[in-house]
Amino acid sequence: MKRREFITSLAGTVAFPLVARAQQPEGRVRRVGVLLFQPERDSVAQAYVAALRQSLRQLGWSEGRNLRLELRFSNSDAVRIRENARALVDLAPDVLVSGTVPSTRALQDLTRKIPIVFVAGGDPVETGVVDSLNRPSGNTTGVSFSAEPVTSKRLELLHELVPKDSAMGLLWDPTTPLAEPRLKRVQTAAQGLGRQIITAKAGTEAELEAAFISIVQAGAGALFAGPSTFYNSRRRQLVALAAHHRLPASYAQREHVVIGGLMTYSASDTDAYRRAGLYIGRILHGAAPGDLPVDLPTKFELVINLATARALKLDIPPRIFALADEVIE
Repeated sequence: MKRREFITSLAGTVAFPLVARAQQPEGRVRRVGVLLFQPERDSVAQAYVAALRQSLRQLGWSEGRNLRLELRFSNSDAVRIRENARALVDLAPDVLVSGTVPSTRALQDLTRKIPIVFVAGGDPVETGVVDSLNRPSGNTTGVSFSAEPVTSKRLELLHELVPKDSAMGLLWDPTTPLAEPRLKRVQTAAQGLGRQIITAKAGTEAELEAAFISIVQAGAGALFAGPSTFYNSRRRQLVALAAHHRLPASYAQREHVVIGGLMTYSASDTDAYRRAGLYIGRILHGAAPGDLPVDLPTKFELVINLATARALKLDIPPRIFALADEVIE
């Protein structure tokens, strides 16, 4: 197993050193409301919460002493997101945390006073969450783990693994913010590689199976899954369908690869929650969210599932092995 970090310098990125445990006031307990898209027992949601707690503890904010986390899990349901957003705002917490663009918007619709720290994919300016990366203004700032900066690289890596004459299936979720521009960017990148792209949209559980059947029948020999919170929540179904149809697949998040997907090249969303904790700490100390630049990805991971590659009878080129941050045996 070989590891390497990919570091990029992006406008608006703020570097936060990990600080020693600070002495915090023992006065009133601060309350932080956390709005998550996933079900409560989802392992990804629990990893996010653990990263948030760890970061806050490093800053001296610990539950049971001077901090209370109010967690709301939305079971991948848009209606539940809005209900949970209302419930959290009614608690009047010191800070609100949102895990997707729709949940951020739901909170923004309800309050322009309580600070909001988002942790979400997609360009936050393009999606309308903030006005500017460097000066977000208003009551919202946060951490982006946008897939856009690495889309072309992810496509190139998949391109190197499969026969050059095979078409590539593109699975995209039309319900995600800015779905159409994302689709066009992938298509343009594929054209640059000389790859034929077969697109299939799927924004519901039922549509996933139909989408796989359509791209396989059209002759796709590989799959590129677009970024989607829905795809993350249905990752087991997605990975199982790719295995059933014997499609080498590239995913937008590491969680797919851990459970049997072939590969990903992406920003670390768990690391994004850790960094969000540092923002929350600054706001609890009195910083205005509108004065804190949006924190952009600094760490990208290439993760390959070697067992899946073997099952698909794929030979991983040595160059790609050398680039891998993690190889799952």
